[in-house]
Amino acid sequence: MTDDIVLLLRRAGFGPTAAEVGAARQLGYAATLTGLVAPAGPDVGATSAPVPDLGPDPFTRMPRPTDAQRAEGNRRRTEQTVSLARWWLDRMTVADHQAVEKLVFFWHGHWATSVAKVRSPQLMLGQLHAFREARDFAELAHHMVLDRALVYWLDGQHNKKAAPNENLARELFELFMLGVGRYTEQDVKEAGRALTGWRVILDRESLVSDPQHRDTGRKKVLGVTANFDAPSLVDLLLEQPTCRRFIASRLWFRYASATQPIPEHTRDAMAEAFPAPMAMLRVLFADEAFQATRGTMVLQPVEWLVGAMRHLGVRPAAMPEQVFTQIYWAMEALGQRPFAPPSVGGWPAGAAWLTSAAAQVRLRIASMLVGLVQPGSLTPEAVAQLLCVERWTNRTYAVLRDARDDRMKLTLGLVSPEYLVT
Repeated sequence: MTDDIVLLLRRAGFGPTAAEVGAARQLGYAATLTGLVAPAGPDVGATSAPVPDLGPDPFTRMPRPTDAQRAEGNRRRTEQTVSLARWWLDRMTVADHQAVEKLVFFWHGHWATSVAKVRSPQLMLGQLHAFREARDFAELAHHMVLDRALVYWLDGQHNKKAAPNENLARELFELFMLGVGRYTEQDVKEAGRALTGWRVILDRESLVSDPQHRDTGRKKVLGVTANFDAPSLVDLLLEQPTCRRFIASRLWFRYASATQPIPEHTRDAMAEAFPAPMAMLRVLFADEAFQATRGTMVLQPVEWLVGAMRHLGVRPAAMPEQVFTQIYWAMEALGQRPFAPPSVGGWPAGAAWLTSAAAQVRLRIASMLVGLVQPGSLTPEAVAQLLCVERWTNRTYAVLRDARDDRMKLTLGLVSPEYLVT
């Protein structure tokens, strides 16, 4: 049962501390699971990471910028984006409600939207608030179909009755709500018509309605004919049995295994708890099939970074600015920078993160993190306890035993296979 609890804590959150593992062992698996998916009271830890005041998007004040003003505006946007990422990574590190924070990160990868195209960090922050505040998947889907960042990312502001753009409609079917093969090209065309008539204006709190470009005619989507608009289209997709099964599969893919398919009985049981994601996760983590996935999940770079900071007791908000900036851009080289997924499909999973180039970058980041602490005298066993690793292989143990000093032991522990794979 001890091993099961460690697996639960590592998968449901960003990496438990030794104190959290000890407390969970006292509570037992069932009570620990309840505390994760239904945390009581406010998140006290998260209150120490208040949302930053980014100020306005610099381009709201420059309708016709000169080249110099444009360069300055882009520089300021980059500063705001780094500040936003620093805050979120800090919150991930100090949040007591780890499963809640991990779910927000999951939605960021599911409704993958990149600031590289959206450009405005204010729009990205608004999207992040939606991930956190939505009561369930149904509410979130209704928000996201009219989310300014997502609409801009998928060219929804160019979707007009006279010239429909199908990007948002296509991804709504394929990546966000139903999955591949659950719709026809005609369904995508008709759904695109339902999403016409919206504009993104930086200094507005929500999308701006553009009635002259809205298609109010009847559309036939998934065999149903009606005067579909954005909300009613989402309602139709939510009603599809494939929607709940698809979301169950995506949760399994990111929380259980990217290589083992979800068992039918597990997917059906999770689908019964739809649209409440925490209820679906409760079913997943309580299922015997979850325990059978041990050793199949490679930590994504952000998961690895946040877990490392939690175990070392360091946080982005307290780092020297130069150190955080180096780590932030090193995460780009590692392949996963917050708010910048490579495509609407999100980030990869599994062994894609275990390249030789990534190993070198991870070693550099780990060294910078360890440089911020005073580790004291460490044996390989003490490193395992600190990092909440159940056991070392003989090979890793020998490497740690022969490391030249305690900082190197910690650094090597953070990049070991036992730490990277859960």
